[in-house]
Amino acid sequence: MQIDILTCLPEIFNSFLNTSIIKRARDKKEVNIIIHNIRDFAQDKHKKVDDYPYGGNSGMVLKIEPIVNCLDYLKSIREYDEIIYMSPDGELLNQKKINSLTLTKNLIIICGHYKGIDERIRENFVTMEISIGEYVLTGGELASAVLVDCITRLLPGSISDSTSALNDSFQDDLIAPPEYTRPYDFRGLKVPDILLSGNEKAIAQWRDIQSIKRTKKNKNIYLNKNK
Repeated sequence: MQIDILTCLPEIFNSFLNTSIIKRARDKKEVNIIIHNIRDFAQDKHKKVDDYPYGGNSGMVLKIEPIVNCLDYLKSIREYDEIIYMSPDGELLNQKKINSLTLTKNLIIICGHYKGIDERIRENFVTMEISIGEYVLTGGELASAVLVDCITRLLPGSISDSTSALNDSFQDDLIAPPEYTRPYDFRGLKVPDILLSGNEKAIAQWRDIQSIKRTKKNKNIYLNKNK
């Protein structure tokens, strides 16, 4: 998979790309993640990528020219399945969306900053808008890192135990059950005996029940908060 990320702050991604599952996937050539500094595509001598918004609003907006110049360059190299813009008013990210994106080959992710990007980019070039929650970040870099992490960990070879990702929360629309490890008894806090029984069928049933309980509890909390 090829993922190209457009940003005005490329240094944010240094640690992210060279750590844990992302690094493993890159080393195994499961994913190729390239960070593009949109300043490199600015045409003025000062490499300016932002400007004041028309209409007198406060803050700064990322300009159309550097971003579209970068898009033109990338699209001249390969075809892309989606051009994604990370935005708080985009479609809320969920596991179903992540699973569908793992089936694509080439993605572009645009990171907004300041007050966002020139609306003409969203109207004419972006094919998908994604939000990771109803809140505002300083920029789209952290949101794009979340999206890339979610996608990459599902690619074959990214996780040493491939069944682990299949058992994650929301893969079957349920929250994952609780997990325990050694020691069995810590200051009187004990692991449920069923998990030590060796009865695989009973353990599977227990896990299913716990997943359902957690999912119902989570949904009730969400509904109560949004009344």
